[in-house]
Amino acid sequence: MQFDRFIALGDSMTEGMTDEIIDGNFRGWADRVADVLADENPNFTYANLAIRGKLLRQVVEEQIPVALKFVEGKNTLVSFHAGANDVLRPNYKPEISLAQYERGVKTLTDAGATVILFTVVDKVDGKGKTADLWHQRFSAFNENVRAVAKKYPVILFEAKDAEFLNDRRFLAFDRLHMNSEGHRRLAQAVLAGLDKPHDKNWRDPLPPVKKKNKIVSTVITFAWMITFVLPWIWRRIRGKSSGDGRSGKYESPIRWPK
Repeated sequence: MQFDRFIALGDSMTEGMTDEIIDGNFRGWADRVADVLADENPNFTYANLAIRGKLLRQVVEEQIPVALKFVEGKNTLVSFHAGANDVLRPNYKPEISLAQYERGVKTLTDAGATVILFTVVDKVDGKGKTADLWHQRFSAFNENVRAVAKKYPVILFEAKDAEFLNDRRFLAFDRLHMNSEGHRRLAQAVLAGLDKPHDKNWRDPLPPVKKKNKIVSTVITFAWMITFVLPWIWRRIRGKSSGDGRSGKYESPIRWPK
């Protein structure tokens, strides 16, 4: 199918953190997908409403109503990825999130859009309680996504088909968001699923990692905690989010590329 419009919804992953910065914005996988979709349609337009730090409820209640103004049937592609920030919260309640998630998907499919959903990487490097909790929570999140995907006419992109992304070298220094190569590969995965031109080698793993010196690893981990973990905790204590006061990159469809 040739798409006339692509609308990207969600949080930091879809905003594009922490890809290269172009014109003051992170590029991200969604921009990269839009680049290819625009090549086959001179009238193609693109909107990206995603904002870092947004919870599932906020994406459903704030971004979807805006997106619906611009949906023009199945020729409008809508990506919906939200809920990971909820999973990271101590008071996460999956039964509430599942209902919110399904409501968002139903709203978009009822509008006639071609909707794409995502599961997430549910394994992380390392062992211990933190790694176990991550796997437990995100595995359950993925099962919820799959259950919803079976009920509605959507395209589901499975993280388990790209296990290589478990490699921390596809993450930025914050150990949470993808780096440029991670975003590039995710874009190729989406394009492949849409049967669009893509890099056929997007699944290729990186060469074996060289073991870091223990002292160097400790210093890097300490710097990571100071730079990212402590500010994240401080925001949680104050009830703040990294997305407070921010708006989406492209809040209404624009001709793409700009």
